[in-house]
Amino acid sequence: MRLSLTDKCNLRCTYCMPAEGLEWLSKQAVMTAGEIVRIVGIGVGQLGVRELRLTGGEPLVRHDLVDIISALRSNHPDLPISMTTNGVGLAKKAAALKAAGLTRINVSLDSLHEETFTQLTRRPFLDQVLAGVDAAWAAGLGPVKLNAVLMRGINDAEAPSLLDWALGRGYELRFIEQMPLDADHGWTRRNMITAAEIRQLLSADFVLSADPRARDGAPAERFEVRRRTARSDGGSGPVLGTVGIIASVTEPFCSDCRRTRITAEGKIMSCLFSREEFDLLGLLRTGASDEALAQRWQDAMWLKPKAHGMDHVGLDAPDFVQPDRSMSAIGG
Repeated sequence: MRLSLTDKCNLRCTYCMPAEGLEWLSKQAVMTAGEIVRIVGIGVGQLGVRELRLTGGEPLVRHDLVDIISALRSNHPDLPISMTTNGVGLAKKAAALKAAGLTRINVSLDSLHEETFTQLTRRPFLDQVLAGVDAAWAAGLGPVKLNAVLMRGINDAEAPSLLDWALGRGYELRFIEQMPLDADHGWTRRNMITAAEIRQLLSADFVLSADPRARDGAPAERFEVRRRTARSDGGSGPVLGTVGIIASVTEPFCSDCRRTRITAEGKIMSCLFSREEFDLLGLLRTGASDEALAQRWQDAMWLKPKAHGMDHVGLDAPDFVQPDRSMSAIGG
């Protein structure tokens, strides 16, 4: 279950949000802490949710984030609870998040170069993000996973050095194909760095081989990483770690997708690319029982599409209709 805590964000990443930002949801429209706890309880208790990912927007901007995690942990002692964040401000909160019951964390990090980071995010916060990553590791929020989106001509050449940096610190890096979820609607398949290109970029310095662990519905295809040497036969040397590639566009995993999404205002989305939403929070606020809410949720998920279809259309996906919402408004 991926649940968005807010649509607000303190970055303006070019592949997600326009420079001027978006019109935020009102405070009244967003789920309260109590509503979040109840909805998660229904998902876990009645619908078989086995893992929870807190998303945004940027979850760290919610003032009651620690309280929410603490309440969720109290109700579900054994539930894996992770969070995706841009890392801005994480250094100050990592220890408190761990103490509240957060299991682990994902941090978005597209570049290690200040100018490139600022170009992509439109904010000069790279030092804060790097400090947040290290603080998460120190707090025990591991394995710390890093998410990187490669943009053609901007940060794609950094792929090998970014992986080298992550491996050297014990972080798990996953490269993500840019998805058509930008608020500016400027995405084209022609400009996207594909999974095949990512593997090619990494092959200059590393040898990738299939991770022997089962993928088990994970969005990332994992690879064991060995350093390429002049004498390498293509598979020698110690395994340095793993890298993941999330190829939602060109190598989709729809047939094994096990995710349900709740937006910050309590809408059910059966797929990240869905144009259909089902109101769970409105029903909750009318006094509906847990059983009625679970039935609404189940009915919505029965309509989960077989596939998003982007892998079967032309080079620029002319037949694909992009969702109205951007990634920040849906909740990644």
